Amino acid sequence: MKSAKLSIIIPVYNEVKTILEVIKTVKEESHEKEIIVVDDCSTDGTKELLRKVDDKGVRVVFNDINRGKGYAIRKAIEHVTGNIVIIQDADLEYSPDEYGILIEKIVNGKADVVYGSRFLGAHRVFYFYHHLGNAFLNLIANALLNMDLTDLMTCYKAFKSPVIKSLNLQSDGFGIEVEITAEVFRRKYIVYEVPISYNGRTYEEGKKIRWTDFFVCIYWLLKAFLRPTTVRNAAEPQAK
Repeated sequence: MKSAKLSIIIPVYNEVKTILEVIKTVKEESHEKEIIVVDDCSTDGTKELLRKVDDKGVRVVFNDINRGKGYAIRKAIEHVTGNIVIIQDADLEYSPDEYGILIEKIVNGKADVVYGSRFLGAHRVFYFYHHLGNAFLNLIANALLNMDLTDLMTCYKAFKSPVIKSLNLQSDGFGIEVEITAEVFRRKYIVYEVPISYNGRTYEEGKKIRWTDFFVCIYWLLKAFLRPTTVRNAAEPQAK
């Protein structure tokens, strides 16, 4: 793990203003990495920009129809070859120069999964109702899964690659966030949470999640909690 290779997953839909800057910023980050971009059938010119990307360190996958963030993440996982997987949004809300913070506990053999919490670090002021919805989701998830996460809806999550490949992920949309959390904790993986900065954007700037996604997330949280899950054998190696 001291020479870990990162697989950066970037699901993208209609981010023509930011996607090339995000790819450039991720490439400039110092760790060895591969970048896997999945365009979810963008209609604003993003797809056309990505077709022009010519870099052996960047793999671009195109969906034929719009399916959602969860589907794009699951599609990207099929192409992962690195030791550690990080999910990166295609806007400028999260800073790739904090990858080191995210992966430190994994590299040092302390964690299987690390969440970057927007609530523990410096952040642009949130929408109140987003904060309230996130807090309520956290409360329900924490009670169901017996955990104390502060930010299960954060984009920045890092995984040992065998861990994320082991998860039974089915959601096509934003429900993937809570589904990942339910799968990770029900399988008894070792999870850390670290502070990250967050430059949240407004709806005018392109933010996509809506209040209706709260109910989608509740549905997927309960579905993932109730379905049968194979708990990892205690003898299986954990954070190596």
